[in-house]
Amino acid sequence: MKLKGLFLATLITNIVAQAQTNPAITGWMQNTTNIMGRHYVSGNSTPINDNVLANVQTVQYSTNWVYVSTKGIPAYITGPFLDGNPSLASNQNAIFKFPLNPVQNTGTPTATTMGNIGVFVNGVALFDYRDGVSWKNSTGALAGGPLGGTGDGVWNRDAVVAEKPGFDCSKGHPAMGNYHHHQNPSAYKLDQNVISTICNLYDSDGLYVIDSTQHSPLIGFAYDGFPIYGAYGYKNADGTGGIVRMKSSWTLRNITTRTTYYTGATVTAGPAVSSTYPLGYFKEDYQFTSPTASDYLDEHNGRFCVTPEYPAGIYCYFATVDANWNSAYPYAVGPTFYGVKTAAKVTSISESTTTYNAPATSISEATNDSFEVNVYPNPANDFIAVQINGMNKENLLVELFDVTGKLVQSNYLYQGTTIAFFDTQRLYSGVYFIKLHGSAGVSSRKVIIQK
Repeated sequence: MKLKGLFLATLITNIVAQAQTNPAITGWMQNTTNIMGRHYVSGNSTPINDNVLANVQTVQYSTNWVYVSTKGIPAYITGPFLDGNPSLASNQNAIFKFPLNPVQNTGTPTATTMGNIGVFVNGVALFDYRDGVSWKNSTGALAGGPLGGTGDGVWNRDAVVAEKPGFDCSKGHPAMGNYHHHQNPSAYKLDQNVISTICNLYDSDGLYVIDSTQHSPLIGFAYDGFPIYGAYGYKNADGTGGIVRMKSSWTLRNITTRTTYYTGATVTAGPAVSSTYPLGYFKEDYQFTSPTASDYLDEHNGRFCVTPEYPAGIYCYFATVDANWNSAYPYAVGPTFYGVKTAAKVTSISESTTTYNAPATSISEATNDSFEVNVYPNPANDFIAVQINGMNKENLLVELFDVTGKLVQSNYLYQGTTIAFFDTQRLYSGVYFIKLHGSAGVSSRKVIIQK
């Protein structure tokens, strides 16, 4: 009995220790303050509040698995979707089951599929490149997905290219209510080359802000259990070499007709390259070249590397972008998984689990200018935007003071969002101060209002 008790105590201790260190358990963005989802409708820059909890609700784990319960709704505001999509981001009431010890697939790689292929740390779904539409040679037209019918499945349309008019500012949209990203979940307006005007009227928000000087945050997990990071990482696999943009090894082919794959295989023809069907419109327009430098990724869009969350190293995917921070194929994971695909959406939990409670945070009054904060425009007139770099994992109190120290306005920069606004239309011209309060301390910025 004593040995049995000792064994059980050791097992419990090991499981608890695992929960304290395994990012697959600790890395999720748990909503402990009842943050609700919000959405925009076309033509109105005032968001509508939804009665659905945002981010992740609970995290439970066993020896081998972690279960993540989420509504699938982000804290950043979704919509509008200007391509006629009648759907809104809606409650998915999902439980996702991920392996705690993912393993490499040493056999034939498993292709990514339509629908969920991963989950971001805020509980929002990741889809691969496709939208279900492909070329149908017999009719000389596209078919499948929202167009109806069935295409050949040979020349498959790239959703990031074709569906851009329907993405919101955060580069996401819903499929029958299932809000998801096919690509890096940062705001269009923050890219160095802005390719969408959707942020002109609506908040330039997203899951995180790209920062080329810092290792990108852990933003999600693929369905094989391996982590997904943002666009930047350590140049070398051992964590040395400085911070660099991680680059896709998939590049556009030099073709004018679509009759073969880059492997040389002859296939059913697709449409010729044209202004209507430019290179990059189909997934098969890309070719893979084995990487010759450490900052180029493999055919799955990842590599083995050391990261802040995995100091011993692990295989990681990256949400790739080009030099202008525009999304770069295959965007996050794919077109095949590196590991054994074992994660899934389940309807219930059929084993004993322990609930992981994220550590509570509290507002600190100590001065700390470690926050990377942008305040704009400065000078300001009608509004002030306060945007934090990287990923925000807690609710931050944001206050606006006048030069005498009087509190003028306060707001929150919610967990899982990057931006907060102050309406300054009724304020006088002068010098003001922004104070950002978090568990790490207080950061202050000077701003001028000029009428």
